[in-house]
Amino acid sequence: MKTLFTKMILVSILISLFAGCVQQAPNTTPPSSINNTITPVSPAPEEIRLATTTSTCDTGLLDIFNKKFEEENNVIISTICEGTGKAIATGELGAADVLMVHAVQAELKAVANGSFINRTYLMYNYFVIIGPQSDPAGIMKSSNATDAFSKIAAKQSPFVSRGDNSGTHMMELSIWKAANTTPTGTWYQSVGKGMGDTITTADIKNGYTLSDRGTYLAMKDKIKLGILFESDQKYLFNPYHVMAVNPAKFPNVKYDIALKYIKYATSAQGQDIIRNYGRDKFGEALFVPEEDAGNVTSP
Repeated sequence: MKTLFTKMILVSILISLFAGCVQQAPNTTPPSSINNTITPVSPAPEEIRLATTTSTCDTGLLDIFNKKFEEENNVIISTICEGTGKAIATGELGAADVLMVHAVQAELKAVANGSFINRTYLMYNYFVIIGPQSDPAGIMKSSNATDAFSKIAAKQSPFVSRGDNSGTHMMELSIWKAANTTPTGTWYQSVGKGMGDTITTADIKNGYTLSDRGTYLAMKDKIKLGILFESDQKYLFNPYHVMAVNPAKFPNVKYDIALKYIKYATSAQGQDIIRNYGRDKFGEALFVPEEDAGNVTSP
């Protein structure tokens, strides 16, 4: 009995020792078959601030134009849509990196004071005078834009002004000045809003307004107003330019990306987007690219 008990203890000890010596079999899978692929992490996109006039936004051009640049350059464009006067002021504070605007004299002044560089002719269209189809002021047979404005003032027909120091507003004021007319009275309303809102207000009041052709075409199916006068190369020519905020004046701006954007805007690719934008929806392009300008030059 004692011998049996001794044998049982020895067996138990041997089992414990054997269990302690057993180790988990190592992973014999060849290293080459282990899935150790690391997905590369794309760098975060850089952000660039574009200050621009409302017409480039209201027409929808920038939705396509900017998207292409963003995709190809890993960039996010933060678009600030405001009247050209405000866009220029934004740039002069260093709160933008690149501008797309349309007020030649204001642009040249800002370039001269050192706020902007690399100013480049981008595209153009024309301003148009729109109003009720009945044309109560009789401007359709006007000899020029100043004549049309004079007739509106003489008739005191409702006229809606953007009143926002935009490129369109600056052009409107220059036409009133050339017509030797100071628009005052209840017939003249300054709304201080963008082109789209101004057109809508004029439509509600059945009045006249000055609009860039592109924004009017983008809205024509939503309003009753029509183009009543559009033939005046001197006062209704509407060129757009792009320019970079000067890094010598504002060291924190992203000049390299701004310059890349300007080169893209004036490249064959960028100009082709401008050339074709609007043809499918409106039956005609909303802007003419500088590449097609020919003798239609801009200061």
